Amino acid sequence: MVIAILTAMFIHLLVSNKAFQWRLMVDNMFTPPVLRGVVTTLELTLASMAIGIVLGTIVAVMRLSPNPILAAVAWLYTWFFRAVPRLVLLTLAGNLGILWARIEVGVPFDTQIGALFGIHDLHMRIFGISALELLSGFLAGMLALALSEGAYMAEIVRAGMNSIDTGQTEAAQALGMRRPLLLRRILLPQAMRVIVPPTGNEVIAMLKDTSLVIAVPINSELFFQLQQIGNRTYAVFPMLVAACLWYLAMTSVLMVGQYFLERRFSRGHGTPREGRVRTGMVNK
Repeated sequence: MVIAILTAMFIHLLVSNKAFQWRLMVDNMFTPPVLRGVVTTLELTLASMAIGIVLGTIVAVMRLSPNPILAAVAWLYTWFFRAVPRLVLLTLAGNLGILWARIEVGVPFDTQIGALFGIHDLHMRIFGISALELLSGFLAGMLALALSEGAYMAEIVRAGMNSIDTGQTEAAQALGMRRPLLLRRILLPQAMRVIVPPTGNEVIAMLKDTSLVIAVPINSELFFQLQQIGNRTYAVFPMLVAACLWYLAMTSVLMVGQYFLERRFSRGHGTPREGRVRTGMVNK
């Protein structure tokens, strides 16, 4: 009864409160700049997650390597990128042009080398480009998000691989299976049951964290576009609600995909009770 009353009160608030400005919200949340922002958000999410998953898998394998140098490098990577907030990383990536005004390829210290031989105009640079041109806002934001995500994915993949019984690894090694083949054929396929659920959560979290690229800045991102519309029309609150609705819609689609992926990779790993129920149905 209490829940029903609270629900009715919330619906009444949505309908009666003029601060929402639903007509203005609907008229502006589907404009071409906002739709381009949706595309940019999805592109950032997919690209950052793809790089993060590949990088995280490599780092996880390094963490589990018997080579102490590889294990130490992997630990340092995960330690740094898990410790630094993503907002700070994105701000740092957007200001990397301070370190290098230009990135040039060629013989280093060519001016000093020329001075040794009395040649003061010696230039042995093959190619050069402005750091701001090379590291665009989109690329800087994508790399910062991907590097951060790689550290979290490394721990997820490592946990999945550690969940596999060591007897399977020992048996494969006894058969003469090399480590790359062991990872590809034995460990990773079985670890996917453990890896997929938290990876789905990471994809959803990445979609929401793309709103942080405003610190780079990337002006084609969804939240930035809606915020600009709110500032221009003096309707900040309705545009914030529009942003919530867009993120709710996109994350809902991702959750549905996550559900089917989890079902796909959990086949054959049902609980004992589920197994008894299936057996009973077959016997009947």
